[in-house]
Amino acid sequence: MNLSSLKPATGSVKVGKRVGRGQGSGKGGTAARGHKGAQSRSGYSRKVGFEGGQMPLQRRLPKFGFNNINRVEYKALNLDAIQALAEKIGVSVITPQVISEHGLSAKKDLIKVLNRGEISSALEIHAHGFSSTATEAIEKAGGKAVKL
Repeated sequence: MNLSSLKPATGSVKVGKRVGRGQGSGKGGTAARGHKGAQSRSGYSRKVGFEGGQMPLQRRLPKFGFNNINRVEYKALNLDAIQALAEKIGVSVITPQVISEHGLSAKKDLIKVLNRGEISSALEIHAHGFSSTATEAIEKAGGKAVKL
């Protein structure tokens, strides 16, 4: 085998349509673009969402809602996930750094602890927010909820 004998599989490469190469080709004259109009000219590009002059879908549908620029997004983390993490790595202090290192959140996420599942060991949990029931459950197990 040598490199000069390599070729693509049959049918995988299509020959492009050669337009504007004289009348005998069948694609001469207007080069298969029709007569006049923007689409027959070079440099034409259709706007995103353009529907040929019909009112575009994006403008036909009503506007609703708004985005609050002051909203604070928290990454929700439940007690059962924290308990599983603590058992897996064998630590008693859970910080956002530990949580992000083990893939439960991104590095810049704000973490809020919620009360789903059981917590059996006394853990010191550092997070940006706690639900009231999660705080009770942590303190009932002998741990500490530290708000950052």
